[in-house]
Amino acid sequence: MSTSVELKQRDNLFIHPWDDIVKLGGNQRTLLNKGEGVYVYDSEGNRLLDAPAGMWCVNIGHGREEMAQAIYDQVMALTYVSPWSMTTGPAAQFAADIVEQSPGDLNHVFFTTGGSTAVDSALRFMQFYNNMRGKRDKKHIIAQKRGYHGSTYLSGTVSGKERDKSNLDVVEGMVHHIEAPHPLYKPAGQSDADFLDACVANLENMIAEVGADKCAIFVAEPILASGGVIVPPEGYHQRCLEVCRKNDMLYLSDEVVTAFGRLGHCFASEAVFGIVPDIITTAKGLTSGYVPMGAFLVSDRLIQEIKERGGDSAVFSNGFTYSGHPVAAAAGIKNLEIMQREKLFEQVQETGPYLQQQLQALRDIPIVTDVRGLGLMGVVECELQQGGGDLDMDVELGSRIDRHCQALGLIVRPLINMCVLSPPLTITKPQIDEMVSMLRQGILLAMEDIANEKAAVGEEHHRPSPAA
Repeated sequence: MSTSVELKQRDNLFIHPWDDIVKLGGNQRTLLNKGEGVYVYDSEGNRLLDAPAGMWCVNIGHGREEMAQAIYDQVMALTYVSPWSMTTGPAAQFAADIVEQSPGDLNHVFFTTGGSTAVDSALRFMQFYNNMRGKRDKKHIIAQKRGYHGSTYLSGTVSGKERDKSNLDVVEGMVHHIEAPHPLYKPAGQSDADFLDACVANLENMIAEVGADKCAIFVAEPILASGGVIVPPEGYHQRCLEVCRKNDMLYLSDEVVTAFGRLGHCFASEAVFGIVPDIITTAKGLTSGYVPMGAFLVSDRLIQEIKERGGDSAVFSNGFTYSGHPVAAAAGIKNLEIMQREKLFEQVQETGPYLQQQLQALRDIPIVTDVRGLGLMGVVECELQQGGGDLDMDVELGSRIDRHCQALGLIVRPLINMCVLSPPLTITKPQIDEMVSMLRQGILLAMEDIANEKAAVGEEHHRPSPAA
């Protein structure tokens, strides 16, 4: 069996997402080899609280034996069939289970391989829908800056995080971005109502600029997750949906992060934000990260309109070898069963507000400039220079906090100068206390590092020159 040192060396053959190719070959990532509940264990035996739940996804926690059994049973029963010409019990049943939880008339499910392919496929469905309607010029997409929607060519273009697109091509001329509804950047003296009006006006103005006859869809996360856990002002999504309706545009709610319990409900669009969109995309919590899977849900209204216009045929010629994979579907069925049986959605409705309350207590740390979140999503933003400073400095600060937290037994997800938390839904209040306490220590230790380094530089600067 290979040693941990050998495996870390071999890891340099694995090009990771967002890898720095210049540094390829010299990486020394933490090697994890076990997970249990809200904790993971590294190759040295250290226990780490998994505050990001992997990547927003291990919602039921690590090491569930019944999940492993459900996956094993399906592998032994039937590993795979072509979704083009056949179906399986797990795929059919899981679609029905999802529809039972979906809002409004979103009663049809298209399975994909993950969040990126769910968004990409949903946007291709929009194109298909408007082609069937004879509106072939109505294809333009409006999305938000700071939004993240995936890494395929189209979903990557729709994402509004420019740093994620560095040295990559995008689809030209078809996607337009408006400012994210970030309350942190509300102009001084502006009322909440005026700020909401201004955010909605951004969408209206972009439609007017591009042309309502060309604008097809608005893509929005209920909460902008990877953009920094941005919670929009109350009523934002409702108002934007109204704008879409007035302009014959579809509304896509990207719930890859927020669905399956993160905000205390299976889907957040209606339950939390009061809207029934035309399309919902989901992944991550769909299987709690045990196997890859994604999906988009689509309104009966759109399906019916296509049927009426399709004549003898209306083939949506989009799909994947692993669409509705029976093993992934079996995992999804068991995942939702566990969530419902253990009342995890209801648990999050209690632990979510508690997490937000505990995080707010970190505002007493001098470098903490903002704390925000909802449900089991939170971010603590830190700056050495109030009002923003050097990007490299912010990245270094985030990295220092990350390193100290990991040494203390906590995994956080550093986003530049932000510490992102999205723990498994199973986390308890004492474990939240443990998580927040370690985060506090990690931030304070990073502050101490920087203070000591500044002091050392000052001493060096003022030290008398040695005698000639």
